Amino acid sequence: MFDLTLTFDNGPEPGVTPRVLDILRERGIKTTFFVIGEKLGDPERRQLAARAHDEGHWIGNHTFTHTVPLGQQRDADTAQNEIGRTQDAIGNLAHANRWFRPFGGGGNLDARLLKPSVVEYLTRNKHSCVLWNAIPRDWDDPDGWADRALEQCRSQPWSLMVLHDLPSGAMNHLERFIDHAGKAGARFHQDFPPDCVPIRSGEIVQSIEPYVSSIEESAE
Repeated sequence: MFDLTLTFDNGPEPGVTPRVLDILRERGIKTTFFVIGEKLGDPERRQLAARAHDEGHWIGNHTFTHTVPLGQQRDADTAQNEIGRTQDAIGNLAHANRWFRPFGGGGNLDARLLKPSVVEYLTRNKHSCVLWNAIPRDWDDPDGWADRALEQCRSQPWSLMVLHDLPSGAMNHLERFIDHAGKAGARFHQDFPPDCVPIRSGEIVQSIEPYVSSIEESAE
């Protein structure tokens, strides 16, 4: 037996997210969709986020542009531009814990994720920072990720897995992965392993030093 929380980053996508939602609904699984803020400006994508919310999934913040990890941006307004604008776009779909997941630039868990001004913004605005401990790299290997994901789940008591509801073809294997995981003893959760949430509702509850850069910011 092992515990598993699924999350989906970088959507919503009209050609992919509806099927993901169908698969989750058919199996009674609730997850979190960490959305890209600028995508919610498109009415069809916004409607998909609303559908996910209405079906019991949580909507999280995954930056506005998803271009450069926040810990590598020198702009002093990074937090407002990337986190604040996305939270505004999420609006009434937001969870009370104001879930935020930083962009890792390929799944990296290091100082690229955050910088001091971003940490200050997250704590001041009562956000919860959600990391991860399972990256099967579905974007890299859209046909082979499911087997790797199952191995990752079996290797630890509680996996917080990052998948992507993007048009890469990877989600064609989501149904198979979920079913195999269930047969292997997975217990699906919507909440997150505590050690993957270093900031919860504005309070720093786990060490965040490994994830914070010392970059010098510019006011320009």
